[in-house]
Amino acid sequence: MATIEEKRVYGDREGAIDAYVASAMGVVRVRVAGATVGEFSLQHRCSARDITVTDVGIAVATDENLCILETDAATDTDRNGDDPPVVDTEFGPAVAVGSTGPDLVAADADGRVARRRDDGSWESLVPEPIDAIKAIDGDLVGTDSGVYRIHGDTLDHAGLTDVRDVAAAAGVPLAATVDGLYKLGNGWLPIREGNVDVVTADLQADPGRLTRAHAVSGETIYEYAGDDEWERLETPPVDGSIVDVGYGETVYAVTDDGTFCAATLEDGVRGWRTRALGITDVRGLAIEPSRAPAAE
Repeated sequence: MATIEEKRVYGDREGAIDAYVASAMGVVRVRVAGATVGEFSLQHRCSARDITVTDVGIAVATDENLCILETDAATDTDRNGDDPPVVDTEFGPAVAVGSTGPDLVAADADGRVARRRDDGSWESLVPEPIDAIKAIDGDLVGTDSGVYRIHGDTLDHAGLTDVRDVAAAAGVPLAATVDGLYKLGNGWLPIREGNVDVVTADLQADPGRLTRAHAVSGETIYEYAGDDEWERLETPPVDGSIVDVGYGETVYAVTDDGTFCAATLEDGVRGWRTRALGITDVRGLAIEPSRAPAAE
């Protein structure tokens, strides 16, 4: 007999959510319900560099263009599993993408950073290109030369160097650098020393308060435990390196060699379920919020 989670993810889909994985082969949608990983399929063939959730769908930075997958959840439609329409934003090739509220922010390989206007045009946020842009999240842009913050119609340098990732959820800026993990308070406050490759935080957190957040350093995962404490987590049983973490009913992660991981808690013991997606060179993960069931 199927479990409740299996029915949710394979059956009527109520309560299941979509996770989107960006890779060099394209964007793969994975159906998940809690820690149960269900069906998955290639939604858009491209060479994806970055991915994020927006109010109008899933934004994907690719080697060809910056596009938006107009998903069912974002458009309040039901295509019965058909691939979502793909809309070109006319930004051009992109290496990073993020959003600040309703605004889409993107960067290209030449160091251009721009914000999308309501009319669909793009306004530049920097007069001169910025070298080696690594990540965009909220109003933060992480680069080899440090963190920049969006202020009005420009970018201000906010400190640090050799930034590998940033997280702006809940208004608590975090930065992963080659020197360590930092939180912005009265200046950048060190959390953990040593190279940190990935940092993420739950977008659904209350303003000014971290709830769920994770950092990845090599093969080690650290989880925010409250009261400014971070604890080491058991690493998923995978061969690849974790490149991104996302949040739904549980915590999800993806590896560079295409393994999708879902955190479990059984009889008080924490662990992971894993599933190979059959893709390689994975670059990012975006978890779409669940939709409320339609009224009867």
